[in-house]
Amino acid sequence: MKYLVMVQGSQADYDAMTGKASEHSAAWNEKDMQAMFAFMGAINDDLAESGELVDANGLGAPSETRFVSAGKDGKPVITDGPYGETKELLAGYWVLDCASLERVTEIAARVAACPQPEGVPFYPVVIRPIQEGPAVDA
Repeated sequence: MKYLVMVQGSQADYDAMTGKASEHSAAWNEKDMQAMFAFMGAINDDLAESGELVDANGLGAPSETRFVSAGKDGKPVITDGPYGETKELLAGYWVLDCASLERVTEIAARVAACPQPEGVPFYPVVIRPIQEGPAVDA
């Protein structure tokens, strides 16, 4: 079964990773960033070696994001980020092909243990099964 494993973040988190602290998050330094990238790289290497990794990427900052919706007149309504009303957005993801929900949960728990500086918010790692074939009502 394929799963989408997601990590969340906010614009303040992206700013903190460039050294800008806020009331929401402590600033990251170069050593913090290197530790995070090494940790995530090791996870990706292990998943590639096990054959479970389908795809993985970090995403650009919310300030680089755009929402597109349909207006009442049918014309697109485009909103650029960041979004004050939105606390967290998708910051990165893995598409994994795992034998079981238990296995993907083990991987998500490993992701959740990523090193970060004190004073940085913790977000849950979200697991969603990927529907294969037509959607079925639950």
